[in-house]
Amino acid sequence: MRKVEVTPYQSQWEERFKESAASLQDLLGAEIVTIHHIGSTSVPGLAAKPVIDVLPVVKDIKRIDAYEAVMRAEGYMPKGENGIAGRRYFAKGGDSRTHHIHIYEQGHVQIARHLAFRNYLRNHAEMAHTYGQLKIELASRFPLDIDAYIKGKEHLASELDRLALLWQRLQPSGE
Repeated sequence: MRKVEVTPYQSQWEERFKESAASLQDLLGAEIVTIHHIGSTSVPGLAAKPVIDVLPVVKDIKRIDAYEAVMRAEGYMPKGENGIAGRRYFAKGGDSRTHHIHIYEQGHVQIARHLAFRNYLRNHAEMAHTYGQLKIELASRFPLDIDAYIKGKEHLASELDRLALLWQRLQPSGE
C-alpha cells in the first residue's frame, strides 16, 4: 500500500534529479535529446511528495520500448503509456516511490504542459504555496488513499495547468 506523504521542500531534490538524469543519460544514450526536472520537487519552496519526476525527451518514443529490460535492471518498472498516448512511464521504488520517469518524443504537447506548470509555479510563489498547502492537507486526510489524494488536488491542478499555459503564451521568450 502506498502511503501518501507530503514534506516541506528539500534542497537535495535537485541533486537527486541530477543524479537520475545522469543515470538515464547513461542508460538511454543517443536516444536522449534533453532531460527536464518536473513536478513539485522541481519547484523551490513547494511542499511535495518526495518523488522525483524526470522528463527525458527522446528522438523516437518507439525505440524506448527496446530499453525496458535495461530500465528494469536499474529498478525502473515499465508502465507503458500509463494513460497518456505517446508517453513511456516508469516508476521506481514500488510502494515507497522515489522516481517517476515520463519519457516523451520531442514535440509532444505534454512536454510544454509540464514545463509551463513548473515554470508558472516557480514564478508565482503564492500559487505554489496554495498548491502546497492543499497537498499537505490532503496527505493528512488521506494518508493511505493515493486515489483520494489525487482526486482532491485535481481541480486546483487543472486550474494551475490552465493558468500556466496562458502565462507561458504571454512570456516574451517563450520560456
